[in-house]
Order: sequence, then C-alpha cells, then structure tokens
Amino acid sequence: MLGSVKLSRGLVYMAASALGFSAMSVLVKLASPRIPTGEIVLARAIVTLVISWVMLQRAGLIPWGTNRRGLIFRGFLGFGGLAGYYAALALLPLADATTIQQIVPLLTAFLAWRVLGERVGWATAFALACGIAGVLVIVHPSGAGTDPRGVAIALGAAVCSAIAYVTVRQLSKREHPLVIVFYFPLVATPLAIPWALADWVTPSPLDVVLLLAIGITTQVGQVFLTMGLAIERVGRATVVGYLQIVFAILWQLAIFGDFPTLATLGGAALIIGGTLVVSRFGGDARPLATPTPASTPPVPPA
Repeated sequence: MLGSVKLSRGLVYMAASALGFSAMSVLVKLASPRIPTGEIVLARAIVTLVISWVMLQRAGLIPWGTNRRGLIFRGFLGFGGLAGYYAALALLPLADATTIQQIVPLLTAFLAWRVLGERVGWATAFALACGIAGVLVIVHPSGAGTDPRGVAIALGAAVCSAIAYVTVRQLSKREHPLVIVFYFPLVATPLAIPWALADWVTPSPLDVVLLLAIGITTQVGQVFLTMGLAIERVGRATVVGYLQIVFAILWQLAIFGDFPTLATLGGAALIIGGTLVVSRFGGDARPLATPTPASTPPVPPA
C-alpha cells in the first residue's frame, strides 16, 4: 500500500530539493531566450550568495567553517558541474545532455561505496536501474551525430557533481549545512564574472525578476540537498533526485500546456516506483557522526 510508505527525514529533504531545482529549471528555460547562460549563472550565484550570508547571520553561525580547503574544493566542484552541464546543453541535443547528467546517482553511489564504505543494497540498486531506465524512456536518446566534445564535457560535469555529493557527505561530519551551501556561491561568483561579461545583455525588469527567482529556487534546492546528504546515505539519497523528472512533467503541463506522452508517463512510473522501493526497503540511514542540535537545524526563513 502506498500509504504505508514512509519517507525518512533525509529523503523528504531530498524530495524538497528536487522540487526546488525543477522550479529553477523552468525559470531558466523562460529566461534563456533573452539572457546568456553565463549571465544566468552569475545572477544565480550572486543571489544565492546573499541569501546564504543572511541565513548564516540569522542562525548565528561563523560562515568560514573549519575545513576551508574542503569547502573551497566543494565550491569548485559545484561550479564545474553547473558550468559543464550548461556548456553541454549548447553542444548536445537536450535529450542527450539530460541522459548523461542522470548518471550522477550511479557515479555517486559508486564513489560512496569506494570512498565512504557505504553499502549499496538491493533496493538502492533496483531504484538506480529503474531511474536510469525511466530517464531513457522519457528522453529517447538517439546518439546520432553526437558531438564528442559535448559528450566529454557532459561526462566531466556529471563526475564533478558526483564528487561534490560525496564531498558534501564528508564535510557534513563537522561542517554546518548552511556553511557548506555558502561556499558554493562564494566560489562560483568570481568564477562566473568573466563568463558573464564576455556576452553581457542588460536584463529587462521582467528578466531581473526571473533571475532573482532562479537564485531563490536554487537556494531552496541547495539547502535541502545539503541537509538531506548530511543525514542520509549518499547512494540512497541521490536516487530521489530522479523526482526532478516527475516534477518537470507537472511543470510542463501546468505552464506550457503540453500533455506528456505515453513514453514520458511510463518513464515517470519507473522513476516513482524506484523511489518508493528505496524509501520502503532501503533501510535506515546511518549518520557519519553523532548528530548535534547544530548539525541539522530547520532552515531559517531567508
């Protein structure tokens, strides 16, 4: 019975993260015809930097953390994953770039096994298989005329994202989730400035609103992602990221008025089924360190 399925707190955080990132994707799609990609990345980084700083101040936290090298490394990985994914979208069809990006949970589960010693049980393996199969059904990757540079960049972006997830899990042993989140835009902002200035377009008032909304929804996704990874096994937690595909179907219907095809619905069913299996039979998460009141706080309002 579906009603008997209970999501752990970590998986609820990951589902909220998927919703935030899916909303961000819709806003990027609406803004991208008028605003260059580098400018969107810079605006996203600046908005999330300001929000992160405010959240840290309201929580009474010192923003610089204890493992600064690890935090900066996480920021570089996050920027690499973001910039690489957008660059791949410019070189590859959307279906191909999206499909490659969805190997991140597989890479993350593998790295978590090798680096963190986290067990990949049958439920997680089954959910990963369902998720990948569902993505393939939805996007119909053709592979014809694929630009090898785009494939290499997309794979590099996926590797960066997977290593970033595992790095977050390691940093969460001693660093507050909000501090980890803060370092992403802290590193990404100066890196995005040259990219944005190379092809600058002055945004209209509507574009400014969209850019602000992109930053806010990104912050929501990033905070919940970090909090989820802090208390949930990486391989199990990142499977829930496949829900972004399901949310995308709903956004497509509500905003663009396009009813999903049978293939899309079938892929979504595989993704939801895999997520329910891992949430029901995946076992309880084992935190890397004994939780403290400061380790997993409620997210303060921005």
